[in-house]
Amino acid sequence: MKKIYRLTRIALGVTVAATFIGGCTPTHNVHGNMVQDYQLTEVATGQDSRTDVLRKLGSPTTKAPFNDNVWYYLGQKMEKRGILDSKVTEERIVVVSFDEDGIVQNIEDIDNERIALPYERGKTPTSGNEMTVLQQLLGNLGKFNREETE
Repeated sequence: MKKIYRLTRIALGVTVAATFIGGCTPTHNVHGNMVQDYQLTEVATGQDSRTDVLRKLGSPTTKAPFNDNVWYYLGQKMEKRGILDSKVTEERIVVVSFDEDGIVQNIEDIDNERIALPYERGKTPTSGNEMTVLQQLLGNLGKFNREETE
């Protein structure tokens, strides 16, 4: 009887440990268009057109606001563990420039350390009052109009 009780406790302990370990397994997400090195080597400067770049690299994440001849490929790999916030594990920015005829003029892999992208995790400010629940419940006490009887 003691042996069965002991085996049950061991099995329960292993099950609980496996559950906790499995809950900490990270999840991986890719945001944007993460261009790989082999894709960049396929694009030939001075030879490939916009259509060729679309076929080889895919759609750009965005285009330059005032110049349709500059395409940006932005990509991020993120990792999340349990209830913790996501962390950026890899980030890549590739800029493809075209001449007026639509032929690739320049491909630049931008170093993330060279540019500082602002990133804010705070809340968006909104107008209005920040009130506690108690202030909201008691805020209207005494603020009523008496009907005057004539």
